[in-house]
Amino acid sequence: MIATAYRYLVRIPNVCAGRAIIEGTRIGVHDVIGLIVNGSSVDDVVRSFPDLTRAQVYECMSYYEDHRPEIDALVAEQSL
Repeated sequence: MIATAYRYLVRIPNVCAGRAIIEGTRIGVHDVIGLIVNGSSVDDVVRSFPDLTRAQVYECMSYYEDHRPEIDALVAEQSL
């Protein structure tokens, strides 16, 4: 497991292609942000992923602000 500068986010080789995920899950930051950029609220995301906390969702949003080009590309890839 490769730690990140974020409390809840990690990168694990061979899990989700080594992309940033929420620790203890296989939910990628791009999965959460994909919902947010398409109009979901934080509460909507927590309802969609009941194992996540609001703090984890907010941290995904923080990561997105710091890594926007990377996450935008992954979100666009999912939309295809």
